[in-house]
Amino acid sequence: MIRINENYLKLQSSYLFVEIANRVSVYQQENPEADIIRLGIGDVTRALPPACTQAFSQGVKEMAVDATFRGYGPEQGYDFLRDKIAANDYQARGADISSDEIFVSDGSKCDSANIQELFAGDIRLAIPDPVYPVYLDTNVMAGRTGEFADGRYDKILYMDSLPENGFVPNLPAQPVDLIYLCFPNNPTGASISGDTLKLWVDYARENKALILYDAAYEAFIRDRSLPRSIFEIKGAREVAIEFRSFSKTAGFTGTRCAFTVVPKTCMAYDGNGRKHSLHALWNRRHSTKFNGVSYPVQRAAEAVYSQEGKVQVQELVDYYLNNAALIRKEMATLGFEFAGGENSPYIWVNCMRDAWEFFDLLLKKAGVVTTPGPGFGKCGEGFIRISAFNSYTNVEKAMTRIREALGAELS
Repeated sequence: MIRINENYLKLQSSYLFVEIANRVSVYQQENPEADIIRLGIGDVTRALPPACTQAFSQGVKEMAVDATFRGYGPEQGYDFLRDKIAANDYQARGADISSDEIFVSDGSKCDSANIQELFAGDIRLAIPDPVYPVYLDTNVMAGRTGEFADGRYDKILYMDSLPENGFVPNLPAQPVDLIYLCFPNNPTGASISGDTLKLWVDYARENKALILYDAAYEAFIRDRSLPRSIFEIKGAREVAIEFRSFSKTAGFTGTRCAFTVVPKTCMAYDGNGRKHSLHALWNRRHSTKFNGVSYPVQRAAEAVYSQEGKVQVQELVDYYLNNAALIRKEMATLGFEFAGGENSPYIWVNCMRDAWEFFDLLLKKAGVVTTPGPGFGKCGEGFIRISAFNSYTNVEKAMTRIREALGAELS
């Protein structure tokens, strides 16, 4: 008799975005003529930058000729891409990261899900609430949580992110081993200052903890006083791993390329208190379970760092931030309180009622898809996330529809 991993039975409902897709599908089947505008899932809608598509095309052409054909590449990524990442994303900002501390992958979602395999089953976790579901669910699958009750799992330290703390959680009141942080934050859109991030680094150093830092949305930071990497903070090399993605930076959601930074000085401990290199452990795991990102895709990612690529990526990100500014303006006009949308593509709106009820209202009355906050955790009750990833025309249309749907109710 084959037995299942019963930790999967602890997972609550379906994955958030699957539930949203199911509700939208049912509505569309019942209303086939409906014009749906999707401001829910954080999927980009604009084409890849021309510099990337040109490099992508050239890479494919090389694969069509015996003399330039590439078979298996290095699991960690080609040097031409890792060198560019290290120089542009880290060294140019004063962060001491070398190219051989960078692991290229097919997505930061995968990396942030898989990294937990390196750690013992009984470590103490601190996870923000609300939170990107992958952080929590993968630890549920791994058996690090107890049972689910009253909206939360036991054995998890939930770090509340609320309006009163600016959606930046407070330091844990008790020692923990592994801390998940995401800034600019998904889902709240909140950002973190360098001084506040230093408090977290200092806490991790003092408590021999590790920070898993998701910086997938760093390209949206326009406030130059804000850190774009945790490695801009002194001491972070010893206590942090960072995840980055080309998905939102350059529209690679369907192309799949990301990277994880694991400094060689970042250590964890065995049961006897002996130090072990997380870089070495992740390299072993990465090499065993991953065969690398395709050569043409890595050439396309490299083009992000070309002179033309930098300009085009900036224009792409600015386009989505312009959408976010419109959403902020319209929601403010309607009298809603919200966070995000300035250094982030997400606007976290206090909808002043049950979030799934508000989701259904916007879907059925305005034909607009958003993301209900409870899917991100207990502290998401009463909030929805609106994504700026769509065309400006569609965002304008969506805001008009929302204004018309809510106007009579709010007047």
